[in-house]
Amino acid sequence: MTILLLALRRLAASLPTLLVILAGLFLLLQLAPGDTVDALMAQMGGGDPATAEELRRYYGLDLPAAAQLARYLWRLVQLDLGQSAIYGKPVATVIAERLPVTLMLMGASLTLAFAGGTCLGVLAARRIGQWPDTLISTLGLMFYATPSFWFGLMGIVLFAIHLGWLPAGGIEEVGAGYTGVTRLLDIARHLVLPTLTLALVFLATYLRIMRASMLEVMNLDYVRTARAKGLGETGVIVRHALRNALLPMVTLVGLQAGTMLGGSVVVESVFALPGLGRLAYESVVQRDLNTLLGIVFVSALLVITVNFVVDLIYGRLDPRIAAGR
Repeated sequence: MTILLLALRRLAASLPTLLVILAGLFLLLQLAPGDTVDALMAQMGGGDPATAEELRRYYGLDLPAAAQLARYLWRLVQLDLGQSAIYGKPVATVIAERLPVTLMLMGASLTLAFAGGTCLGVLAARRIGQWPDTLISTLGLMFYATPSFWFGLMGIVLFAIHLGWLPAGGIEEVGAGYTGVTRLLDIARHLVLPTLTLALVFLATYLRIMRASMLEVMNLDYVRTARAKGLGETGVIVRHALRNALLPMVTLVGLQAGTMLGGSVVVESVFALPGLGRLAYESVVQRDLNTLLGIVFVSALLVITVNFVVDLIYGRLDPRIAAGR
């Protein structure tokens, strides 16, 4: 019951945040030069001013900014994300076509970064001051300091061009006609390089946090008591230290969900993945306001959902949080 109350409190606090994000982005886009009709006219090779005015009336762009925002929010209450002016389809349909790729990329990257960071952080803490600790810390610093797009480009050069082991881009082999398990394996093969590219920076952060957290927890009284009872070092870590050491890591997952979504824009562009990040870039370039706002709305929902799940996990790991203490 306490977990449910915690979840409801977090959900209620998230709604004003979502409203502020949408209103802020809407007003910022109003300050940018040009609008959707300008982009449409450019695609058509130009047009007369009367046609442009007619299109602005059709899309409601002739209204004041406050009226446009009010209309958009009212549509949003009715779960209507509007029509994409550039793609000629409902925004919900356009996003639904791109969202699975981004979810697969984020899920695989987050899993790899969290699992890898946890294992390497624990290993570095157990070998503090020895060569494994030095090697892991140095690799972590290299991963953190190097831009993710550089990893992506070097991965393409080495594994796709020179060795030919992995595809250079795309989400699947175009025209291959794969189905079932074969198609899933093909998609997984295409996601190897993008996942590594996006995950390495976050893996570096997680391993440093995990190393510091383990070093702190391993010196606490209850861990010394467990050792004094004759429990082996592996048992001390798995049964006593790991649960408390994971708390900062779980918090970090919630905080970095938005950062990872932003990082997917770069990775999807480098590997030509048809995901949400690439769609956001195209929408900004083509001034497709409805699509861009729809992406922000869905992205904010994703981040809120991740934080919601993180809060629930946090409450399970530390019952004092769920009890509000």
